[in-house]
Amino acid sequence: MAEPVLVVENLCFKYRDRAGVAIKDISFSSEKGELLLLAGASGCGKTTLVRCINGLIPRSYKGEISGKVLVGGQDNSNLPLSRISQIVGTVLQDPERQILGTRVINEVAFGLENMAISRAEIIRRADESLNYLNIFHLRDRETFSLSGGEKQKVALAGVLAMRPSVLLLDEPLASLDPVSALETLSMVRRLVDEGLMVLMVEHRIEDVLKIKPDRVIFMDEGKIRYFGDADGLVNAVDYRVVKLPAKMIALRAANAPPPPEIKFQPILRESNEASASHLVQFNNVTFGYETTREILHGINLEIKRGDVIAILGPNGAGKTTFVKHAIGLLKPKSGNVLVKGKDTREASVAEIASTLGYVFQSPSHMLFAPTVNEELAFGPKNLNHSSETITQQVKASLEIVNLNDNGSDAPLSLSFGQQKRVSIAAILAMQSKILIMDEPTAGQDYKNYMGFMDAILGLPNLDAILFITHDVDMAVIYANRVILLADGEVRADGRPQDVLSDYGLLKDCRVIPTTLLDLNLEFLTKSGRFLRAEALGQIEQVVNTLKTG
Repeated sequence: MAEPVLVVENLCFKYRDRAGVAIKDISFSSEKGELLLLAGASGCGKTTLVRCINGLIPRSYKGEISGKVLVGGQDNSNLPLSRISQIVGTVLQDPERQILGTRVINEVAFGLENMAISRAEIIRRADESLNYLNIFHLRDRETFSLSGGEKQKVALAGVLAMRPSVLLLDEPLASLDPVSALETLSMVRRLVDEGLMVLMVEHRIEDVLKIKPDRVIFMDEGKIRYFGDADGLVNAVDYRVVKLPAKMIALRAANAPPPPEIKFQPILRESNEASASHLVQFNNVTFGYETTREILHGINLEIKRGDVIAILGPNGAGKTTFVKHAIGLLKPKSGNVLVKGKDTREASVAEIASTLGYVFQSPSHMLFAPTVNEELAFGPKNLNHSSETITQQVKASLEIVNLNDNGSDAPLSLSFGQQKRVSIAAILAMQSKILIMDEPTAGQDYKNYMGFMDAILGLPNLDAILFITHDVDMAVIYANRVILLADGEVRADGRPQDVLSDYGLLKDCRVIPTTLLDLNLEFLTKSGRFLRAEALGQIEQVVNTLKTG
């Protein structure tokens, strides 16, 4: 049997500034050429385990640690962080916290420069890494102008250039469009087949199962609850917590009590006032960060009262640039954007914020306060809400995102998934009439994001919701309107049943149909509308077909 390249023995850790143990009695080992999938609910200890393996615990994150971690046969407690980073490469959940270089080539070369190798070798290995990930065209781009998905690939290129023996991927698919996610997974499988040991933390279980992970670790409340092959995972986990392929969920839900009927009437109400129905208008909007490179080309559309809009499209399509125009953070190069009839050029960002709340893609762009409670109170205070209202809204918002017990915690000490929910709660507390969320499911387990989406769509104060997502199932379950954006242009805008049934168009926009979309389209005449997998499991015809198919 080959010598394990990674060994974890009886590992326990408790953060200094948090109550309760983060991970407890973690033990496993892995060899070269093995892919381990690490799954579990947000906040269950996955990221803490990663930090222990790459040495950030206890060097950067302080607390009480016991047990042992061996990398390449060496105890990492006896190694300097610089040496560990050459053996263990890490790609963080949030690339914003990993990228330091102003240009892509500088970023990819950064780790190599710290290894004191020759300039010629640095350039050769950096270019090789960019080519390996098919992002050589980004080589001379400024990193600030990249999309979230492009930044994720650049961060990975910098790690691969250092040629580690162990690769830790913490939610590598979170910011990637479906095609990029599959390309990344294929690349990961290739790295593993070439001898690299990869530990992948991921909520997108359905996607990872396509590349056949060798073993799966499932964690819950800081402990390993399952460690074995992928086939055994299906019966070892709660399908309401871990997102499994739609057919598996439907079959398991068929034998369970029917899910509660979710009512979305408040958000789906129609206005009787025609003049008030157009909340936001884009009139022939064009924009480019650089004078020679246009990102948006002639965008014309309206956001109306009652809209629940999913914006889908590839990385770099201009999705985030588009929504930043709605909130006034960016101004059109030509054309105009009207929010409730007022040109965003004539309104301050603070004025627009009272109407339109925006949850950034990266929580680190939003969070700054010492505690979660103070973070949530900041916006309402600046909007001159009363103290009583602020207290009520902070409490209600924390309940929506399932963070009732984290009000006193420092936001940036929480896991990425929890930070994302804090950023959502901070905007909900402002009681804006229009809610825009950029990648709301990033870092979220199935139970949490279904819970907060169900709650948000039932809020009586909201006039419209718009969310950017690479999760097609989010559009299937929640949207009443889908916009496909590609190359800075609106390629489709209509009902989910109409837009998402055009698989040729989806392919052109780098959107890949999911098993839930397939299942819904197959039984649309029977169900009458798109449903979540649990609800499809209550339709006898669906279940009978799945059992015999």
